[in-house]
Amino acid sequence: MLILCAALFVAIQIAWRLPNLETPIFESMGVAASLNLAANLVCLRLLYPVRGDDLNMESMWECSRNDIWDGLAVITASVAVWLFDSGWPDLLIAIVLLAVFLRSATRVLRRARQELQHAPAAG
Repeated sequence: MLILCAALFVAIQIAWRLPNLETPIFESMGVAASLNLAANLVCLRLLYPVRGDDLNMESMWECSRNDIWDGLAVITASVAVWLFDSGWPDLLIAIVLLAVFLRSATRVLRRARQELQHAPAAG
């Protein structure tokens, strides 16, 4: 559900920014994304051996992997914003990230439903 909430947040940001398109500060974007990427690469490395142990680990793996894509995408957006002096690259990359988050949320929720169907009845 957290991944789905992240997707919803990105969708709201996209909807708000479309009519109010501004050029973001690319320097801040790039620095923040680089720090984010470095920290999440460490997390992803730590999670790799246990990524398939259970649903919680799989969900954490999906979130960390999304954070890697997010970091790379924001770095790419900051370079494109700088090159084109426009907010459009940032917005287009946000749309791609929305698709990534929705895909991950779908996979985790599908696995959760499968585990619930195969869980022994309580009682």
